[in-house]
Amino acid sequence: MAMRDIKNKKGKVLVAMSGGIDSSIAALLLKQQGYDLVGITMKTWDYESSKVNGKETGCCSLDSINDARIVAVRLGFPHYVLDIREEFSDKIISNFVDEYLVGRTPNPCVLCNTYIKWDALLRRADMLDCEYIATGHYSKIRFENGRYVISKGKDTNKDQTYVLWGLEQAVLSRTIFPLSDYTKPEVREIAKNEGFEYLTKKHESYDICFIPDNDYRKFLVNRLPDLSEKAGEGNFIYQGRVVGKHKGHPFYTIGQRKGLEVALGYSVYVKEIVPDKNEIILADKEDLAQQIVRVRDANLIKYDVLPDNFQTLVKIRYKDAGQMATIQRIDDVYLEIIFHKPVYAVAPGQSAVFYEGDDLVGGGFIDK
Repeated sequence: MAMRDIKNKKGKVLVAMSGGIDSSIAALLLKQQGYDLVGITMKTWDYESSKVNGKETGCCSLDSINDARIVAVRLGFPHYVLDIREEFSDKIISNFVDEYLVGRTPNPCVLCNTYIKWDALLRRADMLDCEYIATGHYSKIRFENGRYVISKGKDTNKDQTYVLWGLEQAVLSRTIFPLSDYTKPEVREIAKNEGFEYLTKKHESYDICFIPDNDYRKFLVNRLPDLSEKAGEGNFIYQGRVVGKHKGHPFYTIGQRKGLEVALGYSVYVKEIVPDKNEIILADKEDLAQQIVRVRDANLIKYDVLPDNFQTLVKIRYKDAGQMATIQRIDDVYLEIIFHKPVYAVAPGQSAVFYEGDDLVGGGFIDK
């Protein structure tokens, strides 16, 4: 596909609409700019199957779907609901459960963006003759030196580039982020001025969409009723000796301090999870430090090939401020990150994401 300047060409856009304020105002802005729109809401999860108490408030709820449709009707473009629950369950939910069973901490939002949402959007965009797809992410895309580059948007407090590192060039060439030059307060003001003030009052969720109560342990038990048999009570190990019993290794994450229920008189942290033995290795905080991290399945965005001994800022979790590091390729699968200062509680399964200033260089899954 030929590279195109998405900022200077109008066309037909498939807009991902969650029913929330961000995707709704993204659609409004595109409409005002003269694009021909088609709205689509993806139903990824069935709340009834998650056995979560309370009203559905996520992007897959009936209320959210109806809100997205109301916006589309008011702005005068068609709206469709896309049911991708089966593929979401097969690829995202199954991975989420499997990762905890083998002692890793999964990154479902990265996987979903990379392998489910953008893929589903592009396939439907082709079916509906849409040149582009658009979402309500607070990120930017530009074309530079023959590549599409993602960078942080104007509102750095809402930066979502961490979960976008898996998007490839062919995908980015057809992606528009209409909110790139807006802050969240500015988006709320637009909603008020354009007659969508009710959107400013909607609850904004920061949880994993299929775990709205943020209790992943309960989710695992509901998903695997025989979990207690597969990974029941095991030993906490500290300095080579048993210091207590845990409830099952999938219920713990690297770096965890709270909720261990181990009385040693001082704080200890989860350093390692040993699923084969159903053991949790505890350690003092300083023992969780490391400077070398191996990353697998990396995707590069800003560069086609990393420069030798490439120095960049690396974030090992979503809210991480990041640390400077040197990155070098080991082979076709792995990169090695050498941090200039120690980092703590590096969790296999999470993402290591690389930055140059506001630009997203790429990322990969932490292997160890």
